[in-house]
Amino acid sequence: MSLALPDFPWDSLAPHAARAREHPDGLCDLSVGSPVDPTPALVREALQAATDAHGYPATTGTPALRDAIIDWYARRRGVRGLGPDSVLPTIGSKELVAWLPLLLGLGPGDVVVHPRVAYPTYAVGAALARATAVAADDPATWPAETRLVWLNSPGNPTGAVLDVDALRAAVARARDLGAVIVNDECYAELGWEGSWATSPAPSILDPRIVGHGPAREAEGVLSVYSLSKQSNLAGYRAAFLAGDEQLVRSILQVRKHAGLLPPAPVQAAMIAALGDDAHVAEQKERYRTRRDALADAVRTVGLRIDHSEAGLYLWCTRDEPALDTVRWFADRGILVAPGTFYEGEQSRHVRLALTASDERIAAAAARLASSSNA
Repeated sequence: MSLALPDFPWDSLAPHAARAREHPDGLCDLSVGSPVDPTPALVREALQAATDAHGYPATTGTPALRDAIIDWYARRRGVRGLGPDSVLPTIGSKELVAWLPLLLGLGPGDVVVHPRVAYPTYAVGAALARATAVAADDPATWPAETRLVWLNSPGNPTGAVLDVDALRAAVARARDLGAVIVNDECYAELGWEGSWATSPAPSILDPRIVGHGPAREAEGVLSVYSLSKQSNLAGYRAAFLAGDEQLVRSILQVRKHAGLLPPAPVQAAMIAALGDDAHVAEQKERYRTRRDALADAVRTVGLRIDHSEAGLYLWCTRDEPALDTVRWFADRGILVAPGTFYEGEQSRHVRLALTASDERIAAAAARLASSSNA
């Protein structure tokens, strides 16, 4: 029996991309959040040094990698007390998002809650497990049948950040329901406004959220992180999860049987990336410059930016149907993602990615400036 999965959303952008490519100066593609800047040299060197990988890698990761993940959570996320069995590398984070309901044994009759405006893979993961996806932000509205809750803070596409109080309330409600709760945190280092400009967004494993003291303080709670964004490692498929030791052990056992083995050279590269904060700060400044230029330009032509206090996107609106705005941008040689990918057919937003080169961001900003002067 085939699964009733939706069409891959980005395929529908083909006609708009064709229109945008007609611009005399070429396409400015702001539709996908795929990094364009070089992978840091120290990471590439670590990968190269580990290419004699003749044996099968460990699904659980090398002891050195698990130590690096534990140290990173303590240093960058304020999460201490994790043990080697509380962390686990994954082959990128998207595969985990898609497969976690199955890995947890969910099925028909179970509910997977995800944010109302969300990356579509949360709902796809529910479909793969034949569970029911429910889009709901208010914990009070989560159904009694909820078995898995996905949070995404900072969020894609909106860039909204859940503070400590909001995360604490979500964890408490999930525990009342007996549900696992997971925060997809991959944009945590990329904050731009308010307190997030100078410190990372809070992790769901922060002791202010899950509590202090006993070893089971993280019971039912997981954090997921990816190095794709902060370290330009999208092509490496380098990510990990951390939290409830019993949950991690259970997920590990299924992953062993399924052969989900992070390649040994990638594990070595992850150790190098996790141990170096300088390249992350450097990359953040690149994105800050691009964001400032693009934000000024979209405001100049009358678009409103909603949320977007963190992450790699501007969540914008012209107060018209999203696809009308996509066409407006395509007429100027700029491809953007419609909010319909994330919040349904009634969306009036578009998502602009900061993951284009300095030259393409500058070109897009110049085209928008020309529109405002026309």
